[in-house]
Amino acid sequence: MLNQLKILFQQGKQTIPDVSAVNLPPNFRGRPVITGGYPDAQAITGVCPVGALTAPPLSIDLARCAFCGLCARAFPENIRFTNDYKLAANSRTQLVLTEGNNRPVGIDRQTVRPKIRQLFKKSLKLRQVSAGGDNSAEMELNACSNVNFDMGRFGIEFVASPRHADGIVITGPITRNMAQALQMCYDAVPEPKIIVLAGTDALSGGIFAGNEDIDRRFLEKYPVDLYIPGNPPHPLTVINGLLNLIDKTNK
Repeated sequence: MLNQLKILFQQGKQTIPDVSAVNLPPNFRGRPVITGGYPDAQAITGVCPVGALTAPPLSIDLARCAFCGLCARAFPENIRFTNDYKLAANSRTQLVLTEGNNRPVGIDRQTVRPKIRQLFKKSLKLRQVSAGGDNSAEMELNACSNVNFDMGRFGIEFVASPRHADGIVITGPITRNMAQALQMCYDAVPEPKIIVLAGTDALSGGIFAGNEDIDRRFLEKYPVDLYIPGNPPHPLTVINGLLNLIDKTNK
């Protein structure tokens, strides 16, 4: 015990006390802000490698955005990325940001299923399914449980078995060879259960969208409770999104 107290005294408390009030570095690409006055709609939308930009009016779909920053570098007067990491939403339409609208992205409390906040506010156990992911989003989800972010203090944890889970977190574009495994995992989760999509690949297919080896029919059968954009999503984006979904204090 004495040795542990010495380590705590030397290193200090490493856990972030308030995950909703962190100032990330300016170079972090979070919520984009779009202004009008762009010279050519075709030129500005054509710079996006994943088709996340459309015009007019100029808009960006965070579910498709790879957060590469090419658009901001090519048209700095029209698009800039802020360091706002609160990007999770429970509505797909919330993820489409338009020019001149500097609104934050968040949870529509009126459309959250009542059972989610009734049953999961004190404890939420999730089974993560890598459905063809590249391990980037998966690593960020793992980081949510490290000493800095300590997601477990909020009662939110990843579990090894879907039978012990309240829902699933899907990463990756959902490849054909993972479609059946994903369905089996979802079926094993007891009711009521939630579905969370984490990362651009899971939200839209990302750079793999339209590929013949992708099978996203699973998402046509069930409603999604939370969309977490990012390529990959930051742990603070994940944690704040889950906390807002279950309406739990973040301190």
